[in-house]
Amino acid sequence: MTTQNIGLFKALNAKMQYLDMRQKVLAQNVANADTPGYVPKDLSKVDFGRVLQKVTKENRVLVDTTNPLHMPPGGQVEDPKNRAAKLVYEVAPVGNEVSLEEQMIKTSQNTMDYNLMTTLYQKNVNMLRTAIGTGR
Repeated sequence: MTTQNIGLFKALNAKMQYLDMRQKVLAQNVANADTPGYVPKDLSKVDFGRVLQKVTKENRVLVDTTNPLHMPPGGQVEDPKNRAAKLVYEVAPVGNEVSLEEQMIKTSQNTMDYNLMTTLYQKNVNMLRTAIGTGR
């Protein structure tokens, strides 16, 4: 059995591949910062809530509140992350919409996320090594 057969490692691997592709797209945005008419691109994030909603569509689970002071179920409260995407606030005279500061922030966040995934991967491999008796 290899680590590729374990669900957790598959998920970590998929996330790392997504972050790798996103880094390439962000680097392309930076490289085209002076290209006239270039519009920056980004990969869309996977919305786990929507995936779960599709999976549980037939077996709908409803949350019931027994007290009016309880928080309402998730579908009744607006999620601030679902607001419309912000418009690009900076457009160069030649029509280029790349903001280097914004791209650098996204790149830094992407790097931190990738480092987190590698750390989690490494910690879980070490935990498995310890469990089978070949750890440090």
